[in-house]
Amino acid sequence: MKRILVLGAGGFIGSHLVTRLKQEGNYVIGIDLKYPEFSKSTADEFVIGDLRDPNVCEAAIKDEVDEIFQLAADMGGAGYLFTGENDFNVMHNSALINLNVAHYAIQNKISKVFFSSSACIYPQFNQTDPNNPNCEESSAYPAEPDSEYGWEKIFSERLYHAALRNYQLNVRVARFHNIYGPEGTWNSGKEKAPAALCRKVAMADQNGSIEIWGDGTQTRSFLYIDDCIDGILTLMNSDCTEVLNIGSEEMVTINRLAEIISEQAGKNISLEHIDGPIGVMGRNSENSLVKKSIGWSPKISLAEGLAKTYAWINAEVAKLKEKA
Repeated sequence: MKRILVLGAGGFIGSHLVTRLKQEGNYVIGIDLKYPEFSKSTADEFVIGDLRDPNVCEAAIKDEVDEIFQLAADMGGAGYLFTGENDFNVMHNSALINLNVAHYAIQNKISKVFFSSSACIYPQFNQTDPNNPNCEESSAYPAEPDSEYGWEKIFSERLYHAALRNYQLNVRVARFHNIYGPEGTWNSGKEKAPAALCRKVAMADQNGSIEIWGDGTQTRSFLYIDDCIDGILTLMNSDCTEVLNIGSEEMVTINRLAEIISEQAGKNISLEHIDGPIGVMGRNSENSLVKKSIGWSPKISLAEGLAKTYAWINAEVAKLKEKA
C-alpha cells in the first residue's frame, strides 16, 4: 500500500483524485486550507493547513510518504485571473507553495512528485486565431502567458525540473486544459466557463437570456474530471518526465458551449454579449505527444460530460432556491 500525499485535496480536482487513489487501495493524506465543499473527503487523514507556511510542509512531507500530488494553487476562472485584481496573490501564494513543496520533497527524497501546471502557460501570440490555436507542448517558449497565473505556472514547471536535474527528484508535470465536472465551484466568483454557464442556464427562465463575456467567438476545449484523473494517474505511473498536455481536442466556441448546455436543459435561451475578461481568443489541447508518450486520450465527449455537470449544478441551484 502506497502512502500518498494530495496537496489541494479540498479543491475540485484534488478531492476527485483522493477518491480515485482510495479506490485503488492507497493510504491517502489530504492537505488544504479547507475541506471539500460538496462532499466529505474520502482521505484517510485530512490536515487543514496553509502550504505557504514551511512548517506545514515540513510536518507533512516526510520520508515515509511515497508520492506527492501537488495541485494546490491560488486560482479561478477568467473573472478571477484576468481582471488583474488578484495578480499578486495568485503569484505569491502559489509560488510559496511550490517552493516549499519542492524543497521538502528533495530533503526527504520523495520517490515521485506530480505537479499540475496549466494551459495558461502557452504564449498569447500563438492563441490569437480562435480557429487555429497552437498549444503544442514545444510551443511554450519563447514564453508570453496571458496572465500572471500562467507566469507562475511556468516558473514552477522550471522549478520542479531543476529539482529533477540537480537533485534527481522524480517529477511528473501535466498542463491541464479547463477541467470541469460535478462538485466543482459554480457560484463563488472563481468558477470556470462550463460551471458558470450551467449555473446561468439553470437559473434562467424558458425563453430567457444569459450573459456571455465578449462576443462568444473565443474557443476552448474542456476536459471532464474523470478523464483528467485517468490522465494524471497514467502519467504518474509512467516513466515519462516530459511536460504533457492533459486536455480534450474537442474545441468549441463559448457561444456553442452555452448552446449545448441550453439544449440539454431543454430551454430556449438567447445570448446577451457583454464586456468582460475573456483571455486569449483560442485555446485547444494538442494531444499528439501525450498519446505517443503514455498512450492516454480522453474518453468522455463534451456533450456527455456537460450533461452530467449540468444535472449536478441544476440540482444545486434548486437547493439554493428552496432556501431562498
